[in-house]
Amino acid sequence: MTKNKETKPLGRRDLLKGAAVGGVAAAASTAFPAPAISQGTMEWRMVTTWPKNFPGLGTGAELLAQMIGQMSDGRLNITVYGGGEIVPAFESIDAVGSGTVEMGHGAPYYWKGKVPATQFLASIPFGLTAQEQNAWFQFAGGQELADEAYSELNCKFFPSGNTGVQMGGWFNKEINSLEDYKGLKMRIPGLGGEVVAAAGATVVNLPGGEIPPALAQGTLDATEWVGPYNDLAFGLYQNAQYYYYPGWHEPAIVLDNFINLDAWNDLTPDLQAIIMAANTAVNQMVLSEFTARNNDSLQVLLDDHGVDVRPFPDDVLIGLGGLAKTVVAEIAAQDPLSTKVYDRIRAFREKALNWMTFSEQAYLRARALGPSWS
Repeated sequence: MTKNKETKPLGRRDLLKGAAVGGVAAAASTAFPAPAISQGTMEWRMVTTWPKNFPGLGTGAELLAQMIGQMSDGRLNITVYGGGEIVPAFESIDAVGSGTVEMGHGAPYYWKGKVPATQFLASIPFGLTAQEQNAWFQFAGGQELADEAYSELNCKFFPSGNTGVQMGGWFNKEINSLEDYKGLKMRIPGLGGEVVAAAGATVVNLPGGEIPPALAQGTLDATEWVGPYNDLAFGLYQNAQYYYYPGWHEPAIVLDNFINLDAWNDLTPDLQAIIMAANTAVNQMVLSEFTARNNDSLQVLLDDHGVDVRPFPDDVLIGLGGLAKTVVAEIAAQDPLSTKVYDRIRAFREKALNWMTFSEQAYLRARALGPSWS
């Protein structure tokens, strides 16, 4: 990926093409050669949960591979595969942990069925912003807790991108009260999905590439994905009437780069440092890309496609917030590692809320009071 060129929205057919091959992934894996080590040069494979080169997510994985190759002067080269090219999207962590491939890229809540604590690392409803998440990982013990969780999957963890605040999702019915979630068939992963299920919805967990056809066929009544940049690329506006905000369920989503733990430990210290530095850079660059692209994409949705963008009513947000507090605490109490991760995030959230009252929140209020620059 070349960061100084604007990413063009992908065609819907192109996006779905890579994701549709999941059913033959097991057979296809034999067609890929094993990693090679020649004269100090290593060839690694990265499997992802994203359609190949999908804006911000798939291209973030490509950028990571490119940076590692360049920074290592070609000593470590990584080939990136989209979801379904080697293994189905949600089997990426198994392929990496088993050593079938060396590296993967996805989102931590995809692995909650294997290690429940991982979903708390991705995002918590009404939880940390992207800036706060990065601070938690880097300066409040988050990296160490994530490594503890991912070691159970035989993987090393790195934050490798962030979407920032997401949109609330696409709906084919109005959401005027919490009661409107009852009976709703909605694609929404992670802890946000648990909250929506508690509100009475039927929650469906699908990889990104499977969302558009499910919405088009009526298998889903609603879906969240990311935000305008990615939602426009998937063409979700074609099969949903209402676009709600804010993304209370995912105030910021951490993307994960996970590496087979044995492969990681076999690397020289300088290559480990290169991977760490590349992930730190990509983590920030992906967030910056979403910040830069979302508004333009939102304007296209509004101006060219007439999308009906609506805020969730305050009563709905209050109701969801109450459910989230109860549901998240109950899930965290189910195993010791989840409890530890949740307690550490909750404690940091309190500190962040206090400082944000005097900093970001106060500034945004002050800026809104000022004159328009347009």
